[in-house]
Amino acid sequence: MTETSPSDAPARPLELGLDTFGDIALGPDGLPLPAAVVIREVLAEGQLADRLGLDFFGVGEHHRPDYAVSAPDTVLAGLATSTSRIRLGTSVTVLSSEDPIRVFQRFSTVDAMSHGRAEITVGRGSFIESFPLFGLSLDDYEVLFSEKLDLLAKVLTEQPFEWSGTVRPPVAAGPVMPPTESGSLRTWVGVGGTPQSVVRAAQYGMPIVIAIIGGASAAFEPLADLFRRACDELGHPGLPIGVHSPGHVAATDEQAAEEYLPHFLDQMRKIGRERGWAPMSESAARAQISPEGAVYCGSPETVARKIAATVQVLGASRFQFKYSNGRLPHDLRMESIRLFGEEVAPRVRELLGAP
Repeated sequence: MTETSPSDAPARPLELGLDTFGDIALGPDGLPLPAAVVIREVLAEGQLADRLGLDFFGVGEHHRPDYAVSAPDTVLAGLATSTSRIRLGTSVTVLSSEDPIRVFQRFSTVDAMSHGRAEITVGRGSFIESFPLFGLSLDDYEVLFSEKLDLLAKVLTEQPFEWSGTVRPPVAAGPVMPPTESGSLRTWVGVGGTPQSVVRAAQYGMPIVIAIIGGASAAFEPLADLFRRACDELGHPGLPIGVHSPGHVAATDEQAAEEYLPHFLDQMRKIGRERGWAPMSESAARAQISPEGAVYCGSPETVARKIAATVQVLGASRFQFKYSNGRLPHDLRMESIRLFGEEVAPRVRELLGAP
């Protein structure tokens, strides 16, 4: 493959948005809030993001008790009728345990309700609870995703199609109803750190969202370069690259760390226990909020400079800021969103000279 740099790609408007998994915080009694309350909080957070003029609001899909959202398309349908301009999508749709035809139908419906603002990000997800829940075997982890992505790509043409594979019965149908008004439903592929994932997305002509949840963003530069080279060679030049990373904004660096780190540490230690990792130390957590870490936590200026550096090094045209983390309460999430929209986003654009 030939060498390609971010500067070789056509300039795209920079999109700055938010992600949430509907993390369940604690109520005044110290007990986890009801999932219904958290879902309503997510609606309020998405509505605030729209009022602030942010570009994107993404809702993740999980099937475990620490997250309230298992049907993100339904939450997005609520936002479709209570927002006016923000794009609405997933972060991510766990395609391995979904039916691609139903995914298209649900999101083309959200697209209609939102006047063309819906999009999908498909991926494997970071947890595996959906496999046993829907009667699927982890032995089929790879084939489920690859075959279902292939089927989804055919459905997305909004033309008659035929498909056969090993994970569901063959189908000859289409165009699948309801079609989108524009004839196109923007679909991204969420990727971690594997070259195979980015090349596969390029083969289907789908943009990628790189999930950076550990380490420096510069470590993902070879992955972004590989995607651009693959797109050029496969006839899909200039596809956008997005980034998803967690963080928190407060008035000062010290306040942001004080508010965020206890919840971040608690969540990472919980996940570590589930996966057999050593408990995360406070020094390791603080390393993640340093300029070289994966967490964008600090004052508006600190967060803006870190985002601008990531966008620049990866040639990204979208940054999705996961503002919810663990038990971080709703009022702090709302303030973080406000600061992100009013101060961080304009400063990032100023630093990059971006429209």
